[in-house]
Amino acid sequence: MTVKKRGYGTKDMREVSDTPELTKEDFAKAKPFAEALPDLAKSIRKGRGPNKAPTKTLVSLRLSPDVLTHFKSKGPGWQSKIDEVLRKAAGVKR
Repeated sequence: MTVKKRGYGTKDMREVSDTPELTKEDFAKAKPFAEALPDLAKSIRKGRGPNKAPTKTLVSLRLSPDVLTHFKSKGPGWQSKIDEVLRKAAGVKR
């Protein structure tokens, strides 16, 4: 068995290798996570959640690949840079 280096070594893998393979019957008996552990499932945050003061609206926008490449090449914050350019083009001030 090949072990990827993420903090676990061959010895660690040997210690847990006695876990039997799951069968079709095991999978047939399995319950969805939310059904098996409902309290835990409710406590797990899904997504970012609501903003304290929403200032932007989530949209889906199709951009040309070259435009997207240009903005992404500028590094983190590329979506905000697109917003800034669109604000200027629309003549909208903050």
